[in-house]
Amino acid sequence: MKAVRFHEYGTPGVLRYEDVDQPVPGIGEVRIRVAATSFNPVEGNIRAGVMRGPIPIRLPHTPGIDIAGTVDALGEDVTGFDVGDRVIGALPLTSTGAAAEYVIAPARILAAAPTSVPLVDAAGLPLVGLTAWQALFDHAKLTTGRRVLINGAGGVVGGYAVQLAKNAGAYVIATTGPRTSEQAKTAGADEIHGPGIPELSEPVDVVLNVAPIAPEQMAALAGVIRDGGVLVNTTVWMPAASDEARGVRGINLFFRPDAHQLTQLVTLLDAGRLHLGATRRVPLAALAQVHAEVATAPINGKVVFVAPGATLD
Repeated sequence: MKAVRFHEYGTPGVLRYEDVDQPVPGIGEVRIRVAATSFNPVEGNIRAGVMRGPIPIRLPHTPGIDIAGTVDALGEDVTGFDVGDRVIGALPLTSTGAAAEYVIAPARILAAAPTSVPLVDAAGLPLVGLTAWQALFDHAKLTTGRRVLINGAGGVVGGYAVQLAKNAGAYVIATTGPRTSEQAKTAGADEIHGPGIPELSEPVDVVLNVAPIAPEQMAALAGVIRDGGVLVNTTVWMPAASDEARGVRGINLFFRPDAHQLTQLVTLLDAGRLHLGATRRVPLAALAQVHAEVATAPINGKVVFVAPGATLD
């Protein structure tokens, strides 16, 4: 089969589109014929070697944390799935990824694919959707009536976070650049501010930071949180700020695969209460080109890498 791999850490030029052996599922695993995977910024950092400490991988490594595809073969002791099922999932960060024609995945991380969007586009949901969900509900314990500030709401994770927070009945304040402010408005933000630390009429209960910011900005974000509140940070190369004197906690989030949460995201998507952002489809063979593009300028929305032979409907 064809796969994209890198045999050494480095620039996007280390990525190779090459022939590899088709994998065989083990106990509790399924093999998936990949329709698409997607680009996530953490994958550029893994490729460059800057995440070797928290995310150890074995070289050569195939990127592609997100999966959308069709179950092709079952390992022993797999229940709940049959050959032909359309599924999505987010692989553990250290696993061999889905930038290939076939990938092995633990059955426990998979959810039935949404029916309201094309399967290839659904590859853009798992990691970013789970990151937003876990930040808001696992760590911030967001509930109806809370005030939440989402710093970087114009990005993909931020866009999902705005939608999920509004669905939960929160008052949502978004900070975003002018290029993406309309996206935050469409997602349902109650207030939209430009980049930086906004001047607020009253403190917030939760800050979710999904943007790369300077340490002094991170510290300032803690200052807009009411006593006893929480700051959840997804840019884990910079520690979350806290204020022990006021009981403001800082939490650094590493996403984790979770089939139950992913199923809830799919349910919201199919019910029309959650919407995919802009999605750009690129052939799997062009994965290295996208890594190079992202290294020079941020991309808007999600890029999904379509595997050879995948249908687009």
